[in-house]
Amino acid sequence: MSDSLVPSLAELQALEIELHTPVVRRNYERLQALLHTDFLEFGRSGQCYTRTEILNTLPSEAHPTNIWADNFELRILGASIALLTYVSSQVLPDGTHERCTLRTSIWQLTEQGWQMRFHQGTPTHNRIS
Repeated sequence: MSDSLVPSLAELQALEIELHTPVVRRNYERLQALLHTDFLEFGRSGQCYTRTEILNTLPSEAHPTNIWADNFELRILGASIALLTYVSSQVLPDGTHERCTLRTSIWQLTEQGWQMRFHQGTPTHNRIS
């Protein structure tokens, strides 16, 4: 497998965290660049979301959440495709964490660069301090 087709953990972690930031969540063009045309999400809530639904809702989020993420792990699934897993939570104004979630994303290398093709959030009872 060519090294150019294999992402580094740091590379995909940075792209994933970019999607957590209010600046990117409100930037339709950047979201288009990061989300594959066949993007699908199984949300923490159990709802399914398409790329179109995400592009139509995220940029108009009234109060984007402060997201904390850690314990990133990368698994190479094949040429130009990788699985990124991590844990996240929402950080409240007082610094406490809530809504702890196990996260999984599948990233694919396309002509536009690395794009998220699938994302899933699964609630967990683990507490993050």
